[in-house]
Amino acid sequence: QVQLVESGGGLVQPGGSLRLSCAASGSRLNINAMGWYRQAPGKERDLVAQITSAGLTDYADSVKGRFTISRDNAKNTVYLQMDSLKPEDTAVYYCNAVIATPTAPIRRSYWGQGTQVTVSS
Repeated sequence: QVQLVESGGGLVQPGGSLRLSCAASGSRLNINAMGWYRQAPGKERDLVAQITSAGLTDYADSVKGRFTISRDNAKNTVYLQMDSLKPEDTAVYYCNAVIATPTAPIRRSYWGQGTQVTVSS
């Protein structure tokens, strides 16, 4: 059974930094893209950043130059380094991964439980 477990959220002042981590667990995972989405109250869940298994990255315009996504394939883990945080970055951040397993060979999307990031003075 595939699980994504996130960590690293919290409260930070404007201009501060946070680092989110998301580890995928399960047996014999074949992980394709991994990414981070966020959802603010009353808004839709939007893509923040994503990274392919080859290391190609893509970012939402609103976070370019401030956020950096990376992954450790040996640990099945994706990270989101968030710098120069702004109040408008406040949201629940969700990890996402596209994964196939021997018992579920057609790749599907999995989600973490979400971690709250609050940027406030």
